[in-house]
Order: sequence, then C-alpha cells, then structure tokens
Amino acid sequence: MSEKMKDSLPWKFVNYLAIIWLIIAGAPFLFQILSSFKTQGEFITSSLLDLPKKLYFENYISVLKGGFIRYLFNSLFVLSISLVLLLFFSACAAYPLSRMKFRLNQFILGAIVAAMSIPIHITLIPVFTMSIRLNMYDKVYALIGPSVAFNLPMSIFILTTFMRGISEEMEEAAEMDGYGKFSSFFKIILPLSISGLVPLAIYNGVMIWNDFLFAMLLLQAQKVRTLPLAIWEFQGQYSINIPIIMALLVLSSLPLIILYIIGQDKMIKGIMAGAIKG
Repeated sequence: MSEKMKDSLPWKFVNYLAIIWLIIAGAPFLFQILSSFKTQGEFITSSLLDLPKKLYFENYISVLKGGFIRYLFNSLFVLSISLVLLLFFSACAAYPLSRMKFRLNQFILGAIVAAMSIPIHITLIPVFTMSIRLNMYDKVYALIGPSVAFNLPMSIFILTTFMRGISEEMEEAAEMDGYGKFSSFFKIILPLSISGLVPLAIYNGVMIWNDFLFAMLLLQAQKVRTLPLAIWEFQGQYSINIPIIMALLVLSSLPLIILYIIGQDKMIKGIMAGAIKG
C-alpha cells in the first residue's frame, strides 16, 4: 500500500473508526479480566475498570475445582467432531453444485438456501423426540447431529459460491492426466478451498461453542454438560459472587480466542478472496 494512500483522509478516518470499535469491543473483555482478579468485596466497592489491588487467583481455582475441565472437554469434543463433519459434508455437497452441470442443480441449491430460513425453535420437539428414540438423550454426542444439521445449509451455500470462483482449467488439466472426479476433489479443489474453509470453521465454531438451546434440551446429567450450561449452573450457584462468574467467562472464551489467533491469517485471506470473487 502506497504512503500516499496511507496519508489520505479516508484512510485516516477508517483507522479512527477501527480504534473506536476496538475500544467498544475490548472494554467488556477488559472488564471481565479485571473483575475476575478481584475479591467479592473489592468488586462491590471499586469502580468497574479499576485495577485489582492484588491478583486474587482464588476465583480461578474455584472455577477449576467446580468441574470446568470436564465441561471444557465436553465442549471441545462436540466442537471438534461437529466441525470436521460439517466442513466435510459441506465441501462434498458444494463440489457437485459448483462444478457439475445437471438438471436439478439450481433446484437443489435453492432448496438448501430455503432451509436457512427455517426457525430453529420449531425443531426443538422433533429433535428431542428423535434423540430419545435413538437412545442419545443425555449423551454428549447428542449435540453433534443438530450442530451439523442446522449449520449445514449456510456452509454449503458459502462453499458453493467459493468453489465456483476456482479456475476450471486446473481441473481440466488434471482430468487430462487421468484424474477422476474424486481425485480432482480431494487433490485439487479441497486444498484450494482451505482459505474458504478456515473462516467458515471459525464462524461455525463460535456458533457451536456458544450453543445453549440444544445443550439445555438434550443434556441433563452434570457430567455431560457443556460450557454454556456450566455458565448457567455457576450463575445459579454463585449469583452474588460476580468475580467467579467473570473468571469462568474468561476461561470459556480463551479457546475461541486461541482458535482465532491461529486462523486469523486464513480468515482474512478467505474474506478477501470471497470479496474479490463476489
């Protein structure tokens, strides 16, 4: 980027907006961190953004002793398996819709887009009934099916649009070398779709990680609960002790922050690639 463009008034205005947005978005998280290191009495008597007089780690110890590791493992289990299945099924469905011409192509894609408009609340009773009949109720893997199914339509639609922007010449050259459709998909299209899969994984990962509705519906035993249910449980148990709740929120958000830090480059490249192709 040229120095002239960096010194331009619109660019400076964008930078100022970014700084303002950083302050707005970062203030609540800063409040969480500062509050998590305070005692209950200090939290009540001090200002919201005051630094703690002394780092009080007892809040984090109480959270860890309260079963946080078990809740974290359950959430990671659901997240990892759901994301792998979701991205794989989305890519497998998006490939023929984007690269193959057949009569029902647009109809199937339209039906997938229409499925995005189905309200999640009207499916609660069918999902609950199905989980009982399949003997999956109150088991942590009962969340995998809904997590994949309700995020699948949008993921297929986005990946279909992304794969249409991949040059067909590479696939045609591979077919001349003897590659079939399966080989072309796994060795050419799928690797080139990484920049589209990573932002999709981060977006869906946040949705799956924060899911409370299906977790509340399908999980009852304490040993199979995920982090959103843990926050709800801790809120009822420590409703007056806000610093402990803040410590739990900080620990719950750390995995997503780490995931974003790892995949931020791919996410930005994917967004830019989608914008250029769009």
